[in-house]
Amino acid sequence: MTAMTAARPEPFTVAVADADLDDLHRRLTAVRWPEDPGNEGWTYGVERGWLQDMVAYWRDRYDWRATEAAMNALPQWRVEIDDIPIHFVHVRGKGPDPMPIVVTHGWPWTFWDMRHLIGPLTDPAAHGGDPADSFDVVVPSLPGFGFSTPLRTTGVNVRRVAQLWTQLMTDVLGYDRFAAYGGDWGAIVTAELGHAHAEHVIGVDMSLAVIPGVSRAAVAPGDWADDEAWMVARAAESERLIRSHVVVHTHDPQTLAYALADSPVGTAAWLWERRRAWSDCDGDVLRVFDRDELCALASVYWLTGTIATSLRLYFEHFNGGWPALHDRSPAIGVPTGFSIFPRDVVFLPRAVAAARTDLRRWTVMPKGGHFGPAEQPALMVDELRAMFRPLR
Repeated sequence: MTAMTAARPEPFTVAVADADLDDLHRRLTAVRWPEDPGNEGWTYGVERGWLQDMVAYWRDRYDWRATEAAMNALPQWRVEIDDIPIHFVHVRGKGPDPMPIVVTHGWPWTFWDMRHLIGPLTDPAAHGGDPADSFDVVVPSLPGFGFSTPLRTTGVNVRRVAQLWTQLMTDVLGYDRFAAYGGDWGAIVTAELGHAHAEHVIGVDMSLAVIPGVSRAAVAPGDWADDEAWMVARAAESERLIRSHVVVHTHDPQTLAYALADSPVGTAAWLWERRRAWSDCDGDVLRVFDRDELCALASVYWLTGTIATSLRLYFEHFNGGWPALHDRSPAIGVPTGFSIFPRDVVFLPRAVAAARTDLRRWTVMPKGGHFGPAEQPALMVDELRAMFRPLR
């Protein structure tokens, strides 16, 4: 691991300028809407009538200041590691011996998607749990996402993020060893932590089945168990839902970024479409995420101006590959758990996970989609408690 330098963390408060909110309101009022014939079922993408209704709510009824106050109820910090600004929430646990855990979000997520995990994990007794299951919870914003800005460094891929997280947890916060959990990009970062930084990692849990050096394209039909046929079917169904953003983010993200950075409606449409397509919502995203949650998501990306840098993680990762750093077996040598949500979008067979990790838990959740910890936080809390309880 390359040596890194870190400054001392500084307390951070979310404080968006009134002028930025006024500018957002102006842009949400002066939208140039495209025609959208024959798109009642979202065949061509986000349906105009639905989006117009959401934008009207965002402009006229959504209260960013209420979201801001809720965020500021959590202790937040910023630190620079190798000139890369990192924003993070750090809440200490209430229990006899809290276990430190770093919780990592993905795209199009923000740190705020993990907020429902924080209370139950840090203070289980206040949420019907056992104080012995308490955690010190650290929730960073990925570099170039949200309040981890500005990102002016190129080449920040998953491997680099895992290095940053290791330094954040050890050198900045003083934890010699820690647990890790994540979904989407956060799952890939978490898997990398277990693979490359095992000396500091107690165990890992991912709600997306990913392993360094393992390609889904190399999975043979015989690797799937009979009771995993639904995973193969769901992955095939989902392929068209994840193709467009992966292609453009991987090949020319900056070109798209000019349009998104100039239009909050464009940013919101690009984010909200994925929320609908990848969640367990049967086509009605408001069944899972209320309007305020969707507006908070779009507002964080818009008000921080980070849509462009958030897209680049795809470019840095997929153009460089994710080979294993060592040939030790298993690739993830620390205790590993996978929390599989049935309406997620990509999967691996349990047999592959068992062969390439120190597999301790493999749990198929009863419901939930790609945004599992935001869609079904109670299920995720129970699973994390169960995963790490024997490792204390």
